[in-house]
Parts: sequence; C-alpha cells; structure tokens
Amino acid sequence: MLVTGMPALAQPVKPDEPAIDLQALQEVQEVVKKIQARYEKTKDLQASFTQKTRIEGFATPVISTGHFYIKKPGRLRWDYIEPATEEIYVNKDDVKMYVPEHKQVLVGKLTYMAASQAPLQLLQGVAKLDEEFDIEPVATKERGAGGIPLVSLTPKQGRAEPERAIQKIVIEVQPKTYFLKTIALHEVSGNVATFEFSELKPNSGLKDELFDFKAPADVEIVRAPVLSRP
Repeated sequence: MLVTGMPALAQPVKPDEPAIDLQALQEVQEVVKKIQARYEKTKDLQASFTQKTRIEGFATPVISTGHFYIKKPGRLRWDYIEPATEEIYVNKDDVKMYVPEHKQVLVGKLTYMAASQAPLQLLQGVAKLDEEFDIEPVATKERGAGGIPLVSLTPKQGRAEPERAIQKIVIEVQPKTYFLKTIALHEVSGNVATFEFSELKPNSGLKDELFDFKAPADVEIVRAPVLSRP
C-alpha cells in the first residue's frame, strides 16, 4: 500500500516568520519596472508639490508648497514657496541650499544633506530604485490611485549615515503614466513627510540656466559639515 501522507517532508511555517506573498511582491516589482521605464524616457520634468510633515508629538502637520524641476543628467531644482522661500539646487551629488531670508547659501554633498528635507535623492535616482532599495508591498497591501499597489522602499544596508534616519519610503504612482504621485518618507524618529505632486509636465525643454544658482553679492557661502561614517 502507498502511504499518501508524508509528514517527514513537511515544511512547517514558524510563527515568527510570516509567509511571503509572492504575488504581491511580483506586483510591486512590476510597478517599479514601469516607473523606471517611464523616467528613462523622460529628459526633463517639472511639477508642483505639497509637502505635509507630521512631527512625532504634534497633532497638526507642517504644510509647505512649491515646484521642482529635473533635467538629465543629474540636474534638479527644488523651490519652496510657502510658507517660506528656499531654493535647492542639485548637480549630481553637489547641493546648494539658498535661503533668501537668511542671506545664506549652504553648500555640500547630497549624500550627507538632504535625506529628510526633500525626496531629492529619490527623484534624482528614480531610474535605479532596485539598486538603492529593497522593494516590498506595504504591510497593509494598500492600493493607491487606479488600484495600483503602493510600494515600500527600504534603504539597502551600507547606505550613507544620514540615510539611516529614513526607515522606509512609500510611493504611489500616477495611473497610466507611472510618474510618481506621492512619496512618504518615514523616519526612524516617527516623523512622516508626505510629498504630493501635481501639474506634471515632462519633456518641456527646460533650459540649463534654470539649474544654475548665481549667489547675490550680499549672500554668505557656508560649507556643510562632512559627517564621518562609523
């Protein structure tokens, strides 16, 4: 007689190891491929944004608005308009942050400066998300606009020190175009900064001059401190 049950070959699931939803994982990986394909075809991009920052311990979020501009290769400009004016210029890994009210421009490296202030590095490197992040579905399996699943990005091990302030990034895409619709930065501290994009205009022929910062005569140039790695 043949024995139909084979308990010796069973692979029990440990209670502390939740089963991986392979279908959900494959679905978000496909979303990331479509994001990357879209941005690879994009020579330049401009959009408006609204930033809502929820600070741990405070009930009311801080809301800011502005515009951003991207041009390949590696050029990005991020302008805050409300409630205060600030201009951020990125050329590959070089960053200049200009605050007119303070008559000061902070000069440094993107790797060390902008991890929690704006999703600059994510926008600039959107074509290589799978190299920079571990890609997973969100724990709730939540879906965004058009029923497309939200994607959770966790910075890979070995990232620069400031990146460790970021626990994870959750992104939502625009249906049909697969441009980014929202980016939510979840910090280890519990703070969450959510950026929502609108009025996207791809391939409009942005001029190089838009990305070149020319400091007024009365502006102080300050070098950002370089953080040492452990």
